[in-house]
Amino acid sequence: MSSELSRWVVLRFGPSGLSEPERWRSLAEVIRRRRREGLRPLVVLPALPGMPEHMWKMLGLPGGGPPRLKVLSVTDPHLDLALRLGFSRADAESMLAPDLLDLGQVALQHAVTRRDDAPTQARITSFAERLLTRIAVAYLNREGIPAGWHDARTSVIVPRKPGRTPGSQLLPGEALLKHLRALPDVVVTQGGIAKDSKDRTVRLEPGGADLSAAAFSVWLEAERCEVWTDVPGLFTVDPSLVPSARLLRAVDYAEAQEIVTSGAAVLHPRAIPPLRRHRIPLHLRWIDHPESPGTVVSAAGKDAGPQVKAISVRNGITLIAMETVEMWREAGFLAETFNLFARQGLSIDAVATSETNITVSLDPGASNSEANGSGRERLDKLDKLMTDLQAVCEPQRIAPAAALTLVGRGIRTVLHELIPVLEAFEEMKVHLMTQAANDLNLTFIVDEEQSERLLRQLHGLLFSHHSESAVFGPTWAEMVQGDKADPVAASGEGDWWRDRRDDLLALATQESPLYVYDSATLDRTARSVRDLGVFDRVFYAIKANSHAGVLSRFEAQGLGFECVSAPELEHVVRLFPDLDPARLLFTPNFAPPAEFRRAFEIGARVTIDSLHPLRAWPDLFRSREVLVRLDPGHGQGHHAYVRTAGAQSKFGVAPENLAELSDLAYRAGVRIVGLHAHAGSGIRWAGSWSETARFLAGLAEQAERLFPDVRSLDLGGGLGIPERTGEAPLDLGELAASLRSFREEHPRFELWIEPGRFLAARSGVLLARVVQLKRKGGVTWIGVETGMNSLIRPALYGAYHPIVNLTRLHEPATMLAHVVGPICETGDILGRSRLLAPVEEGDVLLLANCGAYGRVMSSWYNLREPAKEILLPETL
Repeated sequence: MSSELSRWVVLRFGPSGLSEPERWRSLAEVIRRRRREGLRPLVVLPALPGMPEHMWKMLGLPGGGPPRLKVLSVTDPHLDLALRLGFSRADAESMLAPDLLDLGQVALQHAVTRRDDAPTQARITSFAERLLTRIAVAYLNREGIPAGWHDARTSVIVPRKPGRTPGSQLLPGEALLKHLRALPDVVVTQGGIAKDSKDRTVRLEPGGADLSAAAFSVWLEAERCEVWTDVPGLFTVDPSLVPSARLLRAVDYAEAQEIVTSGAAVLHPRAIPPLRRHRIPLHLRWIDHPESPGTVVSAAGKDAGPQVKAISVRNGITLIAMETVEMWREAGFLAETFNLFARQGLSIDAVATSETNITVSLDPGASNSEANGSGRERLDKLDKLMTDLQAVCEPQRIAPAAALTLVGRGIRTVLHELIPVLEAFEEMKVHLMTQAANDLNLTFIVDEEQSERLLRQLHGLLFSHHSESAVFGPTWAEMVQGDKADPVAASGEGDWWRDRRDDLLALATQESPLYVYDSATLDRTARSVRDLGVFDRVFYAIKANSHAGVLSRFEAQGLGFECVSAPELEHVVRLFPDLDPARLLFTPNFAPPAEFRRAFEIGARVTIDSLHPLRAWPDLFRSREVLVRLDPGHGQGHHAYVRTAGAQSKFGVAPENLAELSDLAYRAGVRIVGLHAHAGSGIRWAGSWSETARFLAGLAEQAERLFPDVRSLDLGGGLGIPERTGEAPLDLGELAASLRSFREEHPRFELWIEPGRFLAARSGVLLARVVQLKRKGGVTWIGVETGMNSLIRPALYGAYHPIVNLTRLHEPATMLAHVVGPICETGDILGRSRLLAPVEEGDVLLLANCGAYGRVMSSWYNLREPAKEILLPETL
């Protein structure tokens, strides 16, 4: 049957979900659309997940019953799929009969020969792909789509040249085009199987289906190659780690190659070069939402200009540092050294050299993973390598490490724009850094334990300001939650304002701009920390929000108060004159002696974070009990200004100064009864506080003779909240579990914590009226009546606050704009590229998560009065 459609499109469908009928309906719809476009589809299907391995296990090993029973065991999943697709058992058995007959003969033959060589394994496991494509042909024809079956082994040939990975060079069978012309409009074939020059079945691994699809695309001179999987395409970062990852709408072949080789598992890297050589566009699409545009990989991707497009992370990296002066000007030293790696079958990934040092990384996911081995075998190889290297250098093994890679075109030309990114490494040990000559990547190798936190931080710095464009699409959170019409998806306790919209609008008619706080949310968040049962004392950091109503709610919940200045202490004492002084914690930084004196008079617990007070004012501290704030060495948090540890931070005493601290305390008669550390703010990694606890406990136990009176460990605050739609909240249950384990190991210590923003942020919103709208250069600007004079966090920290048009809360969000204030500063931007319901002058915009570090950080800059504040009663 000759088709009238002459232009080909190759459609490769991923295995995930093909056992579900819904995915098959999507598959059929995609094929119908391509035919309506005048294209002739060639459909490449892999096996069902795990089926090749299952077939070999059942048919390729001795035992397991007679061959016929073995055949039935591998047939059942395919029969079950056919039945769930609506076929009768008789029809299902009929469509699979040709291959079942062949499979039975192979099983019988194998039962006699017991051969387990590669050709035998390939022949047996190839039935996984063959059976699935038989079902596909029958299904499409039943759906009214004329489809024919093609055995890929008759057209895909592996030359098996020495040193070649199977599939790295594929050749077309001579009769390919002639045979395909005789088939119906739609051709269904197998991905991942082929034949060799001796006409034996071979498997194309790894990435067999992708290699097959690319090869067919080249041979057929296809309009494009489409890869349909359960993800929408390539993203700026792995969306499972960072929900705010943006879809990449367009990249060029080289960028896509870098992205998939450095971590993205959407496509096998070997599929890209043949498409690139023949300039065949590659479309990565989402099978669950065929209408989604996905990612287009083509030569046109270069037109976007120099910019970073993605960041990836690979864990499990091992570094080998080789130090020797003998390599200096020594011809052949690298060749001799690298031969030692080859001898152990270890593949070198990245290389950095100096005059006397070579440092290389070993990637466990390298192409020769079989040689690399795994587990104990790989460690044995590394041990042997280290022994061999000692003959030529002083080797050092560094593991586990992680490689973070920035990918984009022309990275060298945008290095000046990456200064904030480079600052993120300021307090972190970077073991190796490489920048490829093709100017497509910049890689940093750091300790693995830091990788995930650093990945999120770098992604925020690189991409938080991006809006949708020709290159960048929607975020993963927007795509999976379908919240384009509602940019602030409901997240429970943080969205109390939805239910009180009418009350808020009524308040805004009386006075705006206005901070509004919700009592019930304050109570709930206080209980969520207090009731964890792992903290002996919870102090609220009043610098986050010192409003009298807010403090009253927390006092009623039994919380103490952490103050960083004498005026904050006085404020609390005025509000609660009968408050037990034990509920007051004073943790100043570079405070004058008068403030310490006043804290002692009030009876507060006092923390020092410098040696200076004991050196300069010993009499002030004589015979007192104090806590000491220590520097854990590295900070955490979403921005450099909220990371409160490390050499570049002004906070805390360095551990190396503990001996001097002990001496000063002894001479002043001071008892150090507690240790304190605070890493930063906005932390959503639940293990952070147990890590701090272990750091403090380790110092207390190591220096017990210096500080015999330590009984409490203050773990600081910094508990983070989700900032953007789709971000995972801090898992308080996991936090509590990790600290319970710590307490079992170290029962002598009390644990204290001093959260601020976590307790107050979600309780507050900022209401502001729209005063002007402006359109300039394709950008829409929405001006509201207040800006950085009321809320400086976006300008100061690059902080993100959800914004909605409260006046039109239930209308679709279709207007993309920057939201700005009236302050005469370029940085007076409250939100970039926000999707809002259409805005008009006089509408009330609501900024969420403003209950902390809002009014307390406001100013009268430009002599504009900042927003006032009110605690919202239960009812108005």
